[in-house]
Amino acid sequence: MTRPLFRETPYAREATARVIRVAEDGALVVDVSVFYPAGGGQPGDSGTLRWEDGEAAIADTRKEGATEVALIPAEGAATPPPGTEVTMILDWDRRHRHMRVHTALHLLSVVIPLPVTGGAIGAGKGRLDFDMPEAPEDKQALEDALNALIARDLSVSERWITDDEMAANMDLVKTMSVAPPTGQGRVRLVRIGTRDEQVDLQPCGGTHVASTAEIGPVRLGKIEKKGKQNRRVSLFLA
Repeated sequence: MTRPLFRETPYAREATARVIRVAEDGALVVDVSVFYPAGGGQPGDSGTLRWEDGEAAIADTRKEGATEVALIPAEGAATPPPGTEVTMILDWDRRHRHMRVHTALHLLSVVIPLPVTGGAIGAGKGRLDFDMPEAPEDKQALEDALNALIARDLSVSERWITDDEMAANMDLVKTMSVAPPTGQGRVRLVRIGTRDEQVDLQPCGGTHVASTAEIGPVRLGKIEKKGKQNRRVSLFLA
């Protein structure tokens, strides 16, 4: 099992870990990970791995089974054997942009309160696909509403509920294409705002900024038609 330091302390930029084993494709399974494994539309983290007599670039990070994380070295990089103690150094600028975009997309689902059919997060941009038969009449009004929420400097926090509680509250799920991350006995909810003045609450396993003001201004791109019912709304960090 890998301790998910990326979730416990999402602002950590490096950490010490030990290589548990090497997967068949050369990916390194570690006992602690500051690197986020790809999932929920958020890319896997990249960075650098160092050990006593070596260093390797980490190109990507993935989930390994239900409870482990594997670091994927860049092509041709030398890697340490199992049992080696390593230092993980995160590409923080890239991760922080993912965090800003991810939180902004949660707010986008607030200003466009329609079922979400897909989404993706990038370093500086992201998008959500909505079950939206007709395009909105005033895109600028949506962008203004989104930036107004961001400027309120709303706190972003988490709480946990059991799988059974999740099953009884499926109205919290906004995504039609991605099921909530159940199967571990509990589900993480990400809240924007306070308990008394809540703006958004939905299941999510990704990384987020601590307050919405950290996102900074955003702009909406072209709203594209993707099928009879779907429309894609792109978002960019200003």
